[in-house]
Amino acid sequence: MKKNIITLVLILITLMQTTKAQQTEDLTLEGAKGKLAATLQTPKIEKGKKVRMVIICHGFGGDKDRPLLRTIADQLQKAGIASIRFDFNGCGKSEGRFQDMTVLNEIEDAKKVIAYAEKLPYVSGISIVGHSQGGVVASMVAGELKKAIKSVALCAPAAVLRDDALRGTTQGATYNLHHIPEYIDLPRGLRMGHDYVKTAQTLPIYETAQQYKGSVLIIHGTWDVVVPYTYGERYHQVYKNSKLILLPEVDHSFTTEEARNKTAAEITEFMNRN
Repeated sequence: MKKNIITLVLILITLMQTTKAQQTEDLTLEGAKGKLAATLQTPKIEKGKKVRMVIICHGFGGDKDRPLLRTIADQLQKAGIASIRFDFNGCGKSEGRFQDMTVLNEIEDAKKVIAYAEKLPYVSGISIVGHSQGGVVASMVAGELKKAIKSVALCAPAAVLRDDALRGTTQGATYNLHHIPEYIDLPRGLRMGHDYVKTAQTLPIYETAQQYKGSVLIIHGTWDVVVPYTYGERYHQVYKNSKLILLPEVDHSFTTEEARNKTAAEITEFMNRN
């Protein structure tokens, strides 16, 4: 009996030495405007093996802990895929002022997170997921980095942000296009800066996105009144290798648990295939 127990203990020790356990940990990474708060989720990884890493980008004024993003990260982890979700500069627990945030410096934030992930010894390749404005960021990052990104998933990608800036109305606030103020106070309590509007007006969103030639999944709800699903359709048109899923009666935030689970399941299956 004693010999059997010793043998069992030795086996357990060997397994612990050769396998990296599933875990979730908080990180602090360098961003475009200071430190970024991030969460790394890894599946169980056998010694000598590698796994796919997915970078997850949140929307305008959001944060990494939104229910949709947590659901996506959890399902990826269960399926053996690692992820990093992070707060953009000026958002959530990251450094910087929201007033200084632009799509361009969010792109730089995402690139810095990708650079960190690429150096992890257990990462076999990088994919990217983005919701709303984070979808625009993800699409443009993939267009710029091209083959460095293995696959892309966009949830309600908010290319409407450029049209909104050209109309002089963003997130419920209106402003003079000919004399854009230093900042604009939004109804939701955020202060948007002048540079956000100026850069949004000239963003080459689709032109940059279509430079990516890999596999793309686009998921959009038909009840989205913040970013109409026609913007998801437009993305589908400009890509050479994309799949579009329209979810009936689903809003911009994928509010219901059913919508979040469905979206996360589709993304996880897509990442496993690509």
